[in-house]
Amino acid sequence: MPDTDSIAKGQPPVWRAALFGLCPECGAKTLFDGPVQFQPTCRACGLDYSRYNVGDGPAAFLTLIIGALLVAIALTLDAAVQPPLWVHVILWVPLTAAAVVYGLRIAKGALLASEHQRQAAEGRQLDKPHD
Repeated sequence: MPDTDSIAKGQPPVWRAALFGLCPECGAKTLFDGPVQFQPTCRACGLDYSRYNVGDGPAAFLTLIIGALLVAIALTLDAAVQPPLWVHVILWVPLTAAAVVYGLRIAKGALLASEHQRQAAEGRQLDKPHD
């Protein structure tokens, strides 16, 4: 069970922010501007989303996982029912696109919310005085 005392009042947990596109600071539904593109800032509280380095790291990993799962399901369907090729095209192309876009949305939202709650920042190297 997550430690709910460490989350400030009004801040949604990471899973809720990711699933519903909520601002990790105030909980308003302002995280995304498009299907997977972040807003520059939260319209409700002004949190600057651009300071978080989410990038496209989850994209390749997520695409491979979803692709493997859907190929396994498609092969199982083909072995069981043997539908014509056009059924596979009509069924799997939109399902793959929707799964990747929604999965990427969740993954990027979770990463941003996680970075915000943990106050993650880029690493810095401090200059040490020489002996």
